[in-house]
Amino acid sequence: MTRRFAVAALALAVLAGPAAADAPKPVVRQVFSGTETASGQPLVLPQGQAEVIVSTYEIPPGAALPVHKHPFPRYAYVLAGRLEVTATDTGKVSSYGPGDFVVEMLDTWHSGATVGEETVKLLVIDQVEPGKPNVVLKK
Repeated sequence: MTRRFAVAALALAVLAGPAAADAPKPVVRQVFSGTETASGQPLVLPQGQAEVIVSTYEIPPGAALPVHKHPFPRYAYVLAGRLEVTATDTGKVSSYGPGDFVVEMLDTWHSGATVGEETVKLLVIDQVEPGKPNVVLKK
């Protein structure tokens, strides 16, 4: 056994000893797993170079997002409040609350509104072609 290997083995044994067993352990909880958007469209990986944009949104009580659509994948995690999303073409309403993960619909006109007295707080992740916006407002 080489000296370097012996030192590495000893260090590993010390790290794996009783003190390491008492150390706090990381906790991983799966939040979401799925293969389609909120409107049932299949998830497809973008082709070519992508830019990831992470944003936070705060939508106060009584506020609504205008009718819009997303040409690229958008994911949202609801941190607080209740959000209702309405697909304008079908009238289908989906409701989301704290802890919900949303794979937003692609190229589908929709709007969102806060329900209740608590501000909706979202963590939003967009995957776009570099430099392109992911919100198109309906004119």
